[in-house]
Amino acid sequence: MFEHIKDRFPFPKEKWRKFLNTFERIEVPAKTLLLQENEVSYNAYYLEKGVVRAWYNNDGKDVTFQFFLENTMFSSLESFKKGLPSMVSFETIEPCILYKIGKPDVDAFLEEVYECPELRTLLMDALFERMFDYMKHFFSFIKDTPQQRYLNLIKEKPEIIKRVPQYYIASYLGVTTVHLSRIKSKILKNKPL
Repeated sequence: MFEHIKDRFPFPKEKWRKFLNTFERIEVPAKTLLLQENEVSYNAYYLEKGVVRAWYNNDGKDVTFQFFLENTMFSSLESFKKGLPSMVSFETIEPCILYKIGKPDVDAFLEEVYECPELRTLLMDALFERMFDYMKHFFSFIKDTPQQRYLNLIKEKPEIIKRVPQYYIASYLGVTTVHLSRIKSKILKNKPL
């Protein structure tokens, strides 16, 4: 974890060590709920191993909104930052190794980051990257067919196709598992030999 984060944010080594010592390493099985929708998020996570999904309840229907793979930090940002109830739940799909950090430790770290314009810019870029992912997914529901969304997922995030159960992928794409099976069948039929 240290090397991955350190390479992304060039912070003095001793400050990184102090910050990284505030993380708690945890191992959890698949289907572990890390945060429940409507609860306030007091933790952020770094995912070392495994897959986590963000989802919400839409009139009793479980809708997958985002997937997180290795070397990713995640939290319900608006809940974590403002103390608001989270709009999503976070659940592990595979057994995971995570590093958990509490809000007071993140706030202390951010105070130091804000003093350095270069680090502040890097942090903002990382946050905007996440926002662009959300916007891209949202706009794909407006402009793309389910088949196009599936093909984009294969192209841009093939690990998800390999590791995530089909019913979560179908939910993420906004289709039923039966519709996803039809899409996959149609793609296979049109594939040149």
